[in-house]
Amino acid sequence: MTAYDELELDTLGDRKTALFLIMSDTDATFNFLLSMIYTQLFNLLCEKADDVYGGRLPVHVRCLIDEAANIGQIPNLEKLVATIRSREISACLVLQAQSQLKAIYKDNADTIIGNMDSRLFLGGTEPTTLKDLNQALGKETIDTYNTGESRGREQSHSLNYQKLGHDLLSVDELQVLSGSKCNLQLRGVRPFLSDKYDLTRHLNYRYTADYDKKYAFDIEKYLNHRLKLKANERFDVVDAG
Repeated sequence: MTAYDELELDTLGDRKTALFLIMSDTDATFNFLLSMIYTQLFNLLCEKADDVYGGRLPVHVRCLIDEAANIGQIPNLEKLVATIRSREISACLVLQAQSQLKAIYKDNADTIIGNMDSRLFLGGTEPTTLKDLNQALGKETIDTYNTGESRGREQSHSLNYQKLGHDLLSVDELQVLSGSKCNLQLRGVRPFLSDKYDLTRHLNYRYTADYDKKYAFDIEKYLNHRLKLKANERFDVVDAG
């Protein structure tokens, strides 16, 4: 399986290329292959960026690592995420909960999160994730006022104004966040609540399998290398015996 290489990982930053790494998210038998590929990918592209392109790749390479907790540990990821950005390489880790990252990378999980320029929360109920996100969002200032009235021989009224700190989004508000909403944090700007993008409005949505089943990718058919002859196609027959 590893006797030859046809991926040409060092060329991904030369031209626009799409590379799909499809692995079972329930069977961890071949997780080491993905870890090996990502390690080689980052090392080769960083070396090429430095030696050939003067430090930055001509085409940005974005790694969308879905189900990052189910593909095994990528060696030295906490160091890589801090250095690959300057070479026009980025890694997007998709997790069900932040605790998954800590379970795999232990104390290095905070370092990995700290080197991410953006953080997108789509919803969830995991306590650790909610607590950390609540602290990261910070507080906002709100104005409150209280009124009072006393009755006796003479009636009097009082009005008291106060400024208080309030969580931008409390833990319970994050826990019941609407499925149509998301929270985005970008480095250098205040976090904001946004509507999730409606994929059905995209111009290329009509080319997806959700729109038409004929666009579904058949991996078994793609991996079948048996020769298929067409009508009126000429071929040579060789007797191997």
